[in-house]
Amino acid sequence: MLEELAAGFPFLSCLLFLPVVGAAVLWLFDEEDMVRTAALFVSLVELVFAVFVLIRFVPESAAIQFAERIQWIPALGISYHLGVDGISVLFVGLTAFLTVLVVIYSWDTVRHQVKLYMMCLLALETTTMGVFVSLDLILFFVFWELMLIPSYFLIKLWGGGAERHYAALKYVLYTLLGSVFMLVGIALLNINFHQWASLHRTDQVYSFDLLELLTVPVPLSQQILIFWLMFLGFAFKAPVFPFHTWLPDALLEGPIGMAVVLAGLKLGTFGFMRFSIPLLPDAAKSETVVTVVVVLGLCAILYGAWMALIQPDFRRLLAYSSISHLGFVVVGLFALNYQGLQGSLLTMINLGFSTAGLFFIAGFLYSRQQTTQLSAFGGMAKQVPLLATFFLLIGLASIGLPGTNGFVGEFLILLGAFKAKWWFGAIAVLGVIFGAAYFLWYYERAMLGPVGKAVKDTMQDLQLRELVIALSLSIMIIWIGLYPAPFLRIMNGSVQALVDRLNHGTVAADYTDHSSRFDKLTVPSRVEGPVTRH
Repeated sequence: MLEELAAGFPFLSCLLFLPVVGAAVLWLFDEEDMVRTAALFVSLVELVFAVFVLIRFVPESAAIQFAERIQWIPALGISYHLGVDGISVLFVGLTAFLTVLVVIYSWDTVRHQVKLYMMCLLALETTTMGVFVSLDLILFFVFWELMLIPSYFLIKLWGGGAERHYAALKYVLYTLLGSVFMLVGIALLNINFHQWASLHRTDQVYSFDLLELLTVPVPLSQQILIFWLMFLGFAFKAPVFPFHTWLPDALLEGPIGMAVVLAGLKLGTFGFMRFSIPLLPDAAKSETVVTVVVVLGLCAILYGAWMALIQPDFRRLLAYSSISHLGFVVVGLFALNYQGLQGSLLTMINLGFSTAGLFFIAGFLYSRQQTTQLSAFGGMAKQVPLLATFFLLIGLASIGLPGTNGFVGEFLILLGAFKAKWWFGAIAVLGVIFGAAYFLWYYERAMLGPVGKAVKDTMQDLQLRELVIALSLSIMIIWIGLYPAPFLRIMNGSVQALVDRLNHGTVAADYTDHSSRFDKLTVPSRVEGPVTRH
């Protein structure tokens, strides 16, 4: 019975539209407690669907699973095409997991316009899910842009900083600017497909479908142009240094829930791995591209860590820490070998637990002292031992202590970086040292030593809802740190297929002399495992 359900039921569509339907239902409720309860129920049902997809997912496979496809605008080659593989399926579970925790955190911390807040949060979950499960580039772009609407209002209306209006507008404008370049790159991919299809007289003359675009060679000069156009789109969103200036403002001025999503879900670097590298492998592995992108990643590692070291505000420290961690992900991706790609993908997932967890800790600190400035803390471990313990555990995961999830991903990235070029790894190692310095120094001043004069005598330790959040994140941190095999098995097949794709390439000097090369291209299988066809 379960197999029949998995084979015929559109689980990804349910994952995609359940939150936004739930958001519409919330409009019917007036009582705030009922709104909170309904939002939590919807997010929990979404998490159940996500866990089911993860359980039913066939590991060690590069295939697109749970696929759904419906022609949307056939004349332009646009389709409603959903699917997950080893690159995207873990992000589905992570998005649902973090949304539940944000709803729990917001239960008593969001007190005005609760209905609208929960509706925006659920709408944001739908658009984020759409980014991770879309296999048509136009469909992906639609969700990519729709994310801006709930994100803008979450920062603008529920942010706690005085500059929240400026931060919200800056975030939107930066993302829109990058999206313009990305849309041009997507259009050029479609034009290339059309030129190839016209010469080969195929029935399909236009396509934005990832799996169909993977079968068409792209001349190297076009690949490089398209790569840089798409790079700008993803780099602004990630953000990659030096396009990062919107991030500290958004993370500091916006609400904790929005900070968790922005810092915990690495949408920009996912875009590199999902689209840029597989579609444009020859451009991605060209010496100039690799050198420029890796140097930007290394600059981000050192710049972010150094700036974090001197920050007196914990949320701003976390913002620059996120930039540094993202630099590690970029270096691993463009090491372009198995270890680097695998480590970057695992690190993107890990940051959803560690960095997002530290933002929750920042929220717990703010609720007690109404600030995250270091001057308001000092010796707090004596009054709030549980909070201090989880703060330390999640922070140690963030700096990659062995036994935590951060170590596994960071080690694989460094292994891949040294394998690519020794100086990639040598410089990246400095970021590990700086990372330990900025966290441990802040923790020592905030939590240890004599109790600070500004620390309230009536401060309470973690409440039940806060304990649920901290414990849930800690379990995932320790699980991946001690037993990462299930997560690595899920991604292994897709990472290997990406490495094979890089080795084969797609370059054709023209469209009349590449038929033999086309036959040898490595392309993920369309269907394997649970599939829905329309």
